Parts: sequence; C-alpha cells; structure tokens
Amino acid sequence: MIDLESICRQTKKIAIEVGAFIKEQQDKINASVIENKGTHDFVTFVDKTSEAKIIEALKPLIPKAGFIAEEGTETTTGEKYNWIIDPLDGTTNYIHGFSPFAVSIALKGDDKIVLGVVYEISLNECFYSWDGAPAYLNNKVISVSKANTLETSLVGTGFPYHNFEQLDNYLELLKYLCINSQGVRRPGSAATDLAYVACGRFDAFYEYGLQSWDVAAGAFLVQQAGGKVCDFLGEDNYIFGKEIIASNSLNFSEIKSCIQKFMLK
Repeated sequence: MIDLESICRQTKKIAIEVGAFIKEQQDKINASVIENKGTHDFVTFVDKTSEAKIIEALKPLIPKAGFIAEEGTETTTGEKYNWIIDPLDGTTNYIHGFSPFAVSIALKGDDKIVLGVVYEISLNECFYSWDGAPAYLNNKVISVSKANTLETSLVGTGFPYHNFEQLDNYLELLKYLCINSQGVRRPGSAATDLAYVACGRFDAFYEYGLQSWDVAAGAFLVQQAGGKVCDFLGEDNYIFGKEIIASNSLNFSEIKSCIQKFMLK
C-alpha cells in the first residue's frame, strides 16, 4: 500500500515548483521557440523541460510507476500505477500571454484515478485530492455548485482546434446553450475548466477532441468534489475516449441529455 495523502502533497509541491519555472520562462517565448505538432497544436521548450522536471521529481515517489505524458519524454508503463501528465495545459494561451494555463498531474492505479493535482499558474491556485479525501483548493475544501437546471448554469467548453468533424453539431449546441443557460465560457485549458467545475465556478463543462492528460486530474477533482463525469454516450470512457461531460450532480441529467441531443446525431 502507498500513502496517497503524502504522495499527493508531494505532487502538489512539484506542480507548484514547476509552475514557477513556467511563469519565469514566459517572457522568453517567441516564434523561434514554438513548434507546431499539428493543426493549431503548439509546443515550446517550456512544455518539454517542464515535463522532464515533473517526471524526474515523481519517479522517487512510486519507483515502479509508469508515465503517460503529453510530450513523450518518458514512455515506461507501470504494472499497477501510471502517472498521467500535462506539463502545460493551455500552451496556446501561454504563448499569447493569456490565462489560464496549468500543470495537470494524475495518478492512475489499476483501472481508476486515485490522485489528481491541477495547478493554475496565473492565479497561484492549486486544486488537489486523493482517493478517499475531499477536493481542495489551496488547503480549503471545495465542492461543486448547487445549480439544478441548465437555465441556472454557467457552462464551460473548449472550441475544436484540430478535429472539425463535429463542428456543425458543436456550433448548434453552442447556440442552444447561449440561449438556454446563464452563459458559455471558453478559457482554453480543459484541466482548469474541470477544476472550476470542482470548485463551483462552472456548473458544467463539455468538450471533445481531448487527450487523457487534459482531463485525468480535473475529472477526478470533479468527482471528489461531489460532481459527475461521463463521455458523450453517458459511459465511463472519458479519460481515453477523447470526449467529456462534467457537472454537479443536480443538473447532470439535463446537461448530459442536452449535449447528447446535438453531439450524437
């Protein structure tokens, strides 16, 4: 057995320390250090260096753990435990000097997430939890909102940036939500968006085209804070299935049905 609370607190410290490095390097970002991994998908030396720093700091915590990391700086697979890491979620925001952008670290034990940390760098806000614990923001317990209808909900989302196959359906859904909710926001960091659901700033969040490192920690935080998470089919394949719905428990059925109506055409 491992001490998840101790490991989570050490992971939190690692995320904050790497976040400080990311913030310090922001003034050095220019066109010459930005690589294009694909359509509208960018990476910088900061992403890669930050990931390497995180991995080296995590290795002693669970020596036999593997890593699923966005930039692929480590590719070992653990038999029981695997870290899921996004060293800089919101890179496009970061290179434009726009917030939010975050460090996201989750620990997967067998078939479930058992620990999650999201450190939103600009506001110095660290969201974290471990299996059996509540969710926290900077040492204060947090919970999802009490909005019980779509009409009373503020909804977060992310605009498609490389997979445009569902764009027409997405835009129809966006129009419906603009009319029938309290508003729609697109901050640009899925990890942060999910953390905002966990602390009640957003009443719901949805997006497609995501990777495991974008959502693993944030989705765990939502659940630990009393919310619900699923994929567009209403099932549990939201970490590796590239689509996610997250909300509080009160509005979950309505939010899920609304998204399914448009995105499952």
